[in-house]
Amino acid sequence: MDSTLTGGSWKRAAKSFRADDLSVQVFNTLDDLASDAALEVNTFLRATLKEKGSAAVILATGNSQIQFLKKLVSLEGVDWSKITLFHMDEYLGIDQNHKASFRRYLRERVQTLVRPKEFHFINGDVDLPLEECDRYEALLKAQPIDLCCLGVGENGHLAFNDPPVARFEEKRSIKLVKLDDACKMQQVREGHFPGLDAVPPYAFTLTIPALCSARKMICIAPEKRKAEAVRNALKGPISTNCPASFLRRQKHCSLLLDHDSASLL
Repeated sequence: MDSTLTGGSWKRAAKSFRADDLSVQVFNTLDDLASDAALEVNTFLRATLKEKGSAAVILATGNSQIQFLKKLVSLEGVDWSKITLFHMDEYLGIDQNHKASFRRYLRERVQTLVRPKEFHFINGDVDLPLEECDRYEALLKAQPIDLCCLGVGENGHLAFNDPPVARFEEKRSIKLVKLDDACKMQQVREGHFPGLDAVPPYAFTLTIPALCSARKMICIAPEKRKAEAVRNALKGPISTNCPASFLRRQKHCSLLLDHDSASLL
């Protein structure tokens, strides 16, 4: 059990403000941010289970989510056997045991630790990727999404909705996209691939409307390398040039930053 969260010890944001409809909170440290986010999610899930008896959640991956997920799964009070989990993206052409696989990331950090009712994974190593899109879309539409926990990429992407392929209005819930070089370089710098040529050129991603369909959204975006994307999202135009700028139209979303990611605001 994480002692910093036992007994509902909230970490207070050093600064809070709104960017259009978006609630923004800035924490002094990544640890404070992760602690607050984990407790907020825990509280929301307990309330949802009490109200509905079940919950459906979309989770993000990436280095910026590691501390948050570690703290979240350490908290008590949530009956994970009543929660169905989804994830928001996966590379095309890698298997579930590849070190960069988001299925592996979430299996090791979440599924094996809390044993949810179901964890619906996007199968990246399929022969018919468009049929996989149809399969996953049907799963997403089978039940409303209560919570989406997401992050922001260095190029401002949400999931794998990079600037060249991001659309704010789409009928589909999941699509196959070509990855932007800036996005691929982020994966290399994070240590998931040895070089740019090793990053798969295509990936599955939930669309921006699918992510925003959740009743509640919590966007976790720490670290200095996200500072430019955060500035563009909050201070620039609402445009697919920075897909995260669309969060400013989401009243049900909270953006959580640390001192480093908020340094250019």
